[in-house]
Amino acid sequence: KVLIIGGGASGMMAALSALENPDNSVTLLERQSRVGKKLLATGNGRCNLTNRNIRLTHYHGQQPEFARFALESFYVGRTLAFFERLGLLTVTEDSGKVYPLSDQASSVLDVLRFALDARGANVVTSCDVIEVKHKARGYEALCATGEKYFGDKLIIACGGAAKSSAAANQAIIFSRSSVKLHKLLPSLTQIKTDPTYVKALKGVRADAHVRLRKDGQTVQDSFGEVQFTDFGLSGPEAFTLSRAAATGGENQELALDFFREYGDGALLDMLQEKREKLPELAADDLFAGMLQSRL
Repeated sequence: KVLIIGGGASGMMAALSALENPDNSVTLLERQSRVGKKLLATGNGRCNLTNRNIRLTHYHGQQPEFARFALESFYVGRTLAFFERLGLLTVTEDSGKVYPLSDQASSVLDVLRFALDARGANVVTSCDVIEVKHKARGYEALCATGEKYFGDKLIIACGGAAKSSAAANQAIIFSRSSVKLHKLLPSLTQIKTDPTYVKALKGVRADAHVRLRKDGQTVQDSFGEVQFTDFGLSGPEAFTLSRAAATGGENQELALDFFREYGDGALLDMLQEKREKLPELAADDLFAGMLQSRL
């Protein structure tokens, strides 16, 4: 009997993997009213489920080698074959990102849910686990509603501190067990900045070279799409830099270059030529045809 806490992407994949052994039975406990809720928000609602260019060099942190086992055992080809067996058709963009052909994250969630049902998983939703006890030969999970569930093996997949996660309860649950929790820090998320200028740019997308700087020195940089919000910066490149920003302390800033294909000299030459041809043009209008108007 395999007991899984958390019905997100990890929990569902763990359940399907466990059910590949016909001797296993699986009970999947999810706090929300349905499984996979966060999956629907991934990739701006499109769910980029893998990337053709996945390799260890793209992983960061104190122990990037931690990812090696997963990348080698469940590599891209195997990932795509897995989803193809579930009935999901995919498409690969030039960037290497792989999306469902339907362009809807719900397609990914649907094939996972249908597979869980077909393989006999016991999926229990609206089950807020408040305590886990280590028994003599397994584990017992107690839900807020009073129900108890038992497993010979326990898989914890209840996610991090995102808004829709059960992270607030994690410390309570696991302080009563032998599980050690590391401090949680945000990663793969938006970056909050001084809203003075970005607020007026809400919704604007642009291609940029983004540098995260501390005390004037570049800590990490990234190239690609950014999106402005009313409180800061979002988009793939903000996500890439977010962990470093979360751990970097004070005196950090983001520097964005919207003309990364041009050097400073070439850009100044273009602006000077435009100024000579149109001497009465206002300074902000010099960028017409070169830059998004609100930028």
